[in-house]
Amino acid sequence: MTLWWLTYPLLGIFGGFVAGLFGVGGGLTLVPFMYMLFVAQGFPSEHVMHLALGTSMATIVFTSISSMRAHHAHGAVRWEIVRSMAPGLVLGTFGGSLVAGQVPTGPMTAIFVVIVYYASLQMILDFKPHAHRQLPGPLGLFSAGGVIGGVSSLVAAGGGFLSVPFMLFCNVAIHSAVGTSSALGFPIAVAGAIGYIVAGWNDTGLPAYTLGYIYLPAFVGIVVMSILMAPVGARLAHKLPVKKLKRAFGVFLALLASKMLYSLIG
Repeated sequence: MTLWWLTYPLLGIFGGFVAGLFGVGGGLTLVPFMYMLFVAQGFPSEHVMHLALGTSMATIVFTSISSMRAHHAHGAVRWEIVRSMAPGLVLGTFGGSLVAGQVPTGPMTAIFVVIVYYASLQMILDFKPHAHRQLPGPLGLFSAGGVIGGVSSLVAAGGGFLSVPFMLFCNVAIHSAVGTSSALGFPIAVAGAIGYIVAGWNDTGLPAYTLGYIYLPAFVGIVVMSILMAPVGARLAHKLPVKKLKRAFGVFLALLASKMLYSLIG
């Protein structure tokens, strides 16, 4: 058991760096690895996906704070967008996580794989929608937040794969879109973590050291290292060829999704 626990800080290093570099919550990366680790540890099959999602969402609470502060230091966060979208994000994510907690592991895994394939294709093609309009008003941003939060709750991600294209479509500059996305990840993560705790509170058969659908050893190990690495990724986002790196990361995500799909079918 102790040996398994040592793998979580290593996962936190990778997840935190990815979160800062690409403005995503890291869940797209964390969930597949935790899913595989939980299966290898012999966790009940009916709970592995929910535990991976809930634990990932809880870690993003802290990763998003670290990444958000780093992007704010570069003046890349549009706080007026965050304020308008946050209520919708909270409602959408909390509601989505409650629903996800009731979906069996098999269908939940299939939903996750489909969304990850979409996110990976988006990165591989470097999809950046052309600006066709300005940002909508408060009601439009609230509605967009609800949709982004609901989908994000199903993959335990900070929503960057949806919020960044949305902001680019609404004529927000790329660095501001990435920086603002890191801030939007915070209300998504808080609402999602609470939702997964509530959804799993009365579930029987969960392994030891859980809080609802949050597996605490993984949560602590990942958070400690991801907090340290997210600012590193955020700083390098302004220096590295992120476009090329994002394509390579998209291929990596597709491989992770394929591994989960293979495990599911098997």
